[in-house]
Amino acid sequence: MSREERQLLLHEGSGVTNTMSAYVEIVFDNSDHRFPTGKEELVIRRTIGTKKDEYSLDKKSSSKADVMNLLESAGFSKSNPYYIVPQGRITSLTNAKDHERLALLKEVAGTKVYENRRTESEKIIEETESKQAKIDELLKYIEDRLQELEDEKEELKEFQQSDKERRCLEYALHSRELQEVTSALEEVEEERQQESYNNKERRDASAQREKTIQALEDRIREKNQEKAVLLVNKRELEAEMSQLIKAKTEVECVVADMQSNKSQSISQKTSIETQLEKTRKNLQLKEVEMMELEPEWDSAQKSAQALRQSLEAWDARLQILYSKQGRLRQFTSMAERDQFLKGEIKALKEYHKKQSQALGELKVTVQETKDQVDELGSREADLQASLSSRQQQLRELEDAISEKKDLKSVKTERRKELWREDAKLETTVGHARDELRTAERTLATMMDKDTANGLLAVDRIAERLKIPGVYGPLYRLFTVRNNLYNMAVEVTGGTSLFHVVVDTDETATRVLKAMLEERVGRVTFMPLNRLRVKEVQYPDVEEVEPLIKRLEYDPKFEKAFQQVFGKTCVCKDLALASKYARSHDLNTITVEGDKVDRKGAISGGYHDVRRSRMDAISTYRHWKNRYVEESEKSSKLKAEITPLEQEITRISGEIQIDSSKRTRLLDSREPLLKELSTVQRQKDQLEDKFAKLKAEMNALEIEITGLQAQQKGYSDELGAPLSSSLNARELKELQDLVKAVDKLKTSFAEAQSRATGLQYRKEMLEVELNENLRKKRDELEGILERLDDTPLGDSSDSATFEARTRELGTLESSLNRLARDLQVEEERIEAASASIATDTKELEKEMQAQRDDNRALSKEQKLTERYLAKRQILTARKDECSRNIRDLGVLPEEAFEKYTKEKSERLLKKLATVNETLKKFAHVNKKAFEQYSNFTKQREQLRKRREDLEASAKSIHALMDTLDQRKDEAIERTFKQVSKYFEEVFEKLVPAGRGRLIMQKSIDETQDVDMDEEGGGSVDRYTGVAIKVSFNSKVDEGLRIQQLSGGQKSLVALATVFAIQKCDPAPFYLFDEIDANLDAQYRTAVASMIHELSNTAQFITTTFRPEMLQKADKFYGVMFDNQKVSSIRSITRQNAADFIEHETLVQ
Repeated sequence: MSREERQLLLHEGSGVTNTMSAYVEIVFDNSDHRFPTGKEELVIRRTIGTKKDEYSLDKKSSSKADVMNLLESAGFSKSNPYYIVPQGRITSLTNAKDHERLALLKEVAGTKVYENRRTESEKIIEETESKQAKIDELLKYIEDRLQELEDEKEELKEFQQSDKERRCLEYALHSRELQEVTSALEEVEEERQQESYNNKERRDASAQREKTIQALEDRIREKNQEKAVLLVNKRELEAEMSQLIKAKTEVECVVADMQSNKSQSISQKTSIETQLEKTRKNLQLKEVEMMELEPEWDSAQKSAQALRQSLEAWDARLQILYSKQGRLRQFTSMAERDQFLKGEIKALKEYHKKQSQALGELKVTVQETKDQVDELGSREADLQASLSSRQQQLRELEDAISEKKDLKSVKTERRKELWREDAKLETTVGHARDELRTAERTLATMMDKDTANGLLAVDRIAERLKIPGVYGPLYRLFTVRNNLYNMAVEVTGGTSLFHVVVDTDETATRVLKAMLEERVGRVTFMPLNRLRVKEVQYPDVEEVEPLIKRLEYDPKFEKAFQQVFGKTCVCKDLALASKYARSHDLNTITVEGDKVDRKGAISGGYHDVRRSRMDAISTYRHWKNRYVEESEKSSKLKAEITPLEQEITRISGEIQIDSSKRTRLLDSREPLLKELSTVQRQKDQLEDKFAKLKAEMNALEIEITGLQAQQKGYSDELGAPLSSSLNARELKELQDLVKAVDKLKTSFAEAQSRATGLQYRKEMLEVELNENLRKKRDELEGILERLDDTPLGDSSDSATFEARTRELGTLESSLNRLARDLQVEEERIEAASASIATDTKELEKEMQAQRDDNRALSKEQKLTERYLAKRQILTARKDECSRNIRDLGVLPEEAFEKYTKEKSERLLKKLATVNETLKKFAHVNKKAFEQYSNFTKQREQLRKRREDLEASAKSIHALMDTLDQRKDEAIERTFKQVSKYFEEVFEKLVPAGRGRLIMQKSIDETQDVDMDEEGGGSVDRYTGVAIKVSFNSKVDEGLRIQQLSGGQKSLVALATVFAIQKCDPAPFYLFDEIDANLDAQYRTAVASMIHELSNTAQFITTTFRPEMLQKADKFYGVMFDNQKVSSIRSITRQNAADFIEHETLVQ
C-alpha cells in the first residue's frame, strides 16, 4: 500500500488527525496446542503504520513470514483462502465463469507450487544451455592455442640449455663471493665478542653501581624525610614548651597572689572565728540566764495573777457588803430594792455573757497564735536543715570538681602527646603517598596509556560497585623469592604482568560493561574458571629450574601463574637454554633475560636497569605497603584520639555542670537565709502577741469571776428583808474582808512589783539575745560561711589554690619531659644529618665512578657502532649473494662442483659468451611448457564440465515431467474430492435435490466429463468447471447455475465453499453475512450445517437474519455511542433476536 492508502485506512474523512498507527489483534485458544508455542493462548497482532506494517506473536516482534508459517502449521493454508469468507465473496463465486471456477480449484489443489518449481526448472535449463555454448567456444580456443604452444616448446628447450649454463656460472661466482663475505663476518664477530667480553664486567659493575646509587638516593631521601619529620616535631616541641613556659609563668603569678590572699583570708577568718566563739559563749550565758529567769518569772506572774484574782473576788464581796449596808438609805421598800437588784442582776448577766463570748474568742485567737508559732518553729527547723544539706552538697561538689579538673589535666597532656604523634604520622603518610604516586607514575610509563587507565578504572569500578572476585593485575599477586631472577620474570611475563585476574568470566563481563559505559582504558582479563592449563614435564636436572618455583603466590591463583610462567625454565647460560628448548619443547631463559622460544627464536640483549618493570613493581609494592602501614597507624592513633577528646569534652561538661550546680546552690542559700530571718522575726512577733493575748485572757477570766461573785451576792440579797444595817455575821465578814483586802493588796503590790522586775529583766535579756548576740552570731557565721563558700575562681579559695599548685607541678613535669624529648630530637636530627652527609659523600663518589664508566661505555658504544656498520655492510653483501643464488632457482647437480676449481676471470669470460647466446632468445615464451600444461588441464576440465551439464539437463527435464504428472494428479484428486463433498453438502442443504460438478474438455467444447469417471491425459485439456443442480429431483439432469435464481445461486456458491473447506479443513472459519441472499428455508439449512461442522472447528458469522441465531452458541453485538465509536460486547440470544427484528422493521 502507498502512504496515502495507509493514511486513508487509518483515518478517512474531512477532519485532521494525528493518528500514526492502528492495530488488529486476534486471540487464539491454543488449549489443544495446535500452535506449537507451548502456551494456552496465542495473540497475533498486525500494526498498520504510515510507512510499514509490523507483526507480533505473543507481544514479541516477528516477521510476516513467521506469522504465515505459524498459521500454515495450524492448518490455515494459503492455497485455500475460504476459511474467511468476506462480504461479496459469495456473490463473486455465484457469478464466476467456468474457467474461473477451474482456476479456483487449481489454487485449492496447490498447483502454484508445481508451476513455480517448473518455472525455476525452465530457467535452469536456459542457463545450462548458455553455459554449454560458452564451454564449446572455450574448447575451440584452447585447441587452437595448444597448436601454437607445440612450436614454442622446441625454441624453449634450446633457451633452457643455454640458461642452465649461465646459472651454473653465476652460481660459481656468487658462491665464491659468499664464502669470502662469510669469512669476513666471522672475523668481525669474533673481534666484537672479544671486545664485548672485555667490557662485560664493566657493564655489570655499572649496572650494580646504578642500583647502589638508586639505593643511596632512596636512603638519602628517606633520611631527609625523617629529618624533616624530626624538625617538624622539634618545632612543635619548642612551640609547646614556649606555651608551657608562658602558662607556668601565669600560674606562678596566680599562685603567688593566691598565697598572699590566702594569708589575709586566714587572718580574717581567725579573727572572725575568735569573735564568733566569744559571741557564742556570751549567748550561751545569756540563754542560761534566760532559762533560769523564765521559771521564776512565770511563777511570779502566776502568783501575782492568783493574788489579783483573790483581790478582785474579795473586793467584789466587800463592795457587795458596802452596797447592802447602804440599801436602807437608797431604797424605801423591799420591792423597790428587789427591783433594783433584778435590774443589776440582769445587767451583770448580759455583761457576763458578753465577756464570756470575748473570752471564748480570745482563747481561739490564743490557740491560733500558738499554732502559728509552732508552724513557724517547724519551718525554721526545716530551713536550718535545708541550709545544712546545701552546705554539705557544696563541699561534695567542690571535691568532685577538683578531682575532675585533675583528671582533665592528665588526659589533656595525653592528648597533646597523641597530637604530636599524629602530626609525625601525617608527615610520614604524606611522604609515603607522594612516593606511591611517583611509583605509580613510573609503573604507568612502562605500559601503554590505555592499559594504565584501564587498571585504574578496574580498581575504581570494583570498589564502587563492590564486585567480588576482582583480584587485580597479575604483578600484585606474587613476589620473587630471589631478586636475581627479576629480569627473567620480567621478560617472561611481559605485558601479561598487567593482565587483570578475576574469578569468573561473569565478573570480567560486569567490569568490562562498566568500563565500556565510562569509556575508559583497555585491559585484558584472566578468568580463573576459563583458564585451561596443561601439565608440563620439566627436565629433572640441577642446571634447569622451572621459573614458577621462584615465585611466591596464593595457591588459588595457580592457573593464572601456570598460564604465564608455567612453560618457562631458567638456565644458567644461553647454550643450555637453546639445548633444553629444543629437547623438551619449553621456553627457556637466562637470569640476564636472554630468552629462547620453544620454536627456536632467540631474543634478549641489553636491558636498561633503570627501566626495569620488576624494580618499578617492587618500588610500588614497597611504598604501597608502607603507605597502608602508616595509614593504619594514623587511623589507629586518630581512633585513640577521638574517644580521648570525647572523654575530655565529657569531663569538661561534667565540670561545667557541677559548677552550675554549685552556683545554683550558692544562689539558693540567700533566699533561704532571708526566709529564715523572716520566719524568726515573725516567730518573735507572734510570741509577743501570744504573751499579750494570754495576759488579756487572764484579766477577762478574773473579771468574769468577780462578776459571778457580784451576781451571786445580788441573788442572795434578793428576797431578804430590808434592814437598816448588816447582821453580825456580815459585819464580822466585812471587818475580816477589810483586813484581808488590805493585807492582800500589800501582798499583790509586792508580787506585782516582783513580777514587774522579773518582766523587765526578761525583756532586757530578750533584747540582748535577739537584737545583739544572736544577730551578731548570725552575721559572723554568714561571713565565715562566705569565706568557706567562695567560688573556685576566687584566688582565696583553698581548693583552687591546691588545684593551681597541682597545675604548676604538672607544668613543671611537662616542661622537664619536653626538655628531655627536645634533647632526644636534637640528637636524632644531628645523627640524621651526619648519616645524610655520609651517604651524600658516598653517593658523589659512586656517581663520579659511574660517570667514568659511562664515558668508557660511550667509547665502547662508538666502537660497537663501527663494528655494527662494518657488519651491516658485510651482511648486506652476504644477503645480496644469497638473494642472487636464490634468484637462480633450482640448479642442476653439476652446478655445485663443475666450476669449483676454475678461476674467477675465466668464469667471467664464459659467462659473457653465454649471455651473448641468450640474446637470440629475447622473445622466447618462457612459460610455454607451463601454459601447455595449463591449457591441457583446462580442456579436460571443460569437457568434464560439459558432460556434467548435459547430465544435469537430462535430470531437470525428468523433474519437469514428474512435476507435470504430480500437478495433474493433484488437480484430478482435488476435483474428485470437491465434487464428492459438493454433492454431499448440496444434498444436506437441499434434501430433495441433487448437485454435481462437471469438468469441460478442450477437445470438444460441448463435451462434459463427470468427475466420478476415470480421466486420462493432461489437465491442460480442461477448459472449465460447470455446475448442474436440481432442487426437486434426484434423477433429473438438472440446470446449470446460470439458469438459477439469485437465492439458488447463493446456495450453490455456499455449497461450493463448504466442499472446498472440507477438502482442506481449518481450525476456525469467519463468515460475513453469507446468508444475506438466501431464502428462509435455505438459511435454516445453512445454519444447521454450520452447527454440525462446529464440532470440529470454530465458526464466527455475522448476520442480520434470525435463522442463524437459533443454532449459535454465543452472541456479540457491535454498538455505537454518541461519538460514533464502536464497541463489542456479549449479549443474549433474545437481545440479538430483538436487534435483528428492529433492523428488519427499520428496513
